[in-house]
Amino acid sequence: MPPTINTDATDTPPAKPIRRPRTLKASLNSWLRWLHTYISMFSLLLILFFAGTGVTLNHPDWTFGGVEKQQQFSGSLPASWQKNGTADALSIAEFLRAKYGLHGIASDFQYQGGIGGLSFRTPGYSADVQFDQSGKYSVNVDAQGALAVANDFHRGKNSGGAWLWFIDASGIFLMVVALTGLGIMLYLRKVRTASLISIVVGGAVMGLLMWRAM
Repeated sequence: MPPTINTDATDTPPAKPIRRPRTLKASLNSWLRWLHTYISMFSLLLILFFAGTGVTLNHPDWTFGGVEKQQQFSGSLPASWQKNGTADALSIAEFLRAKYGLHGIASDFQYQGGIGGLSFRTPGYSADVQFDQSGKYSVNVDAQGALAVANDFHRGKNSGGAWLWFIDASGIFLMVVALTGLGIMLYLRKVRTASLISIVVGGAVMGLLMWRAM
């Protein structure tokens, strides 16, 4: 007996569920999560670096095996160290860079009463130069270990304008991470109260410690 065919059946596909428009609250929560996730990943190394060097700055006696290297040099400047009867800072700096490998930002140049000097500075490194009107000079070099270099980068000491800009940008990134994390927490009802209490307690402890340190 042939099978019965149901002529009432249709091949119409099932209707797609109607998507409700996302509310402003849900959209904001989604953006906060996106910002928090990707900025946290982007700034992960920044957080580790500034957190770690923040601890080592608080313990200047820690060296982790780093060795401070001090050197002294002396000699006579070439004839080109003077131009038009006065000391030429560029000629002196370039001569010393080439002869001793001095590096960093050359600054604090002075020449008065037949006595002059200048300094080379970079994170974890300094070279102080003194010279007189006869062209005789002395150089004192202080090259510290890797930990001192990292600490100076944390403080932006002798690191140049580009790195100072980078520190500012890093601070902004970290503030965004903190604020987006706070925003996400406010959307989570189960932990909202406990999180707010934790923030208040943490702020109170920090304020108390600052007050006692003054």
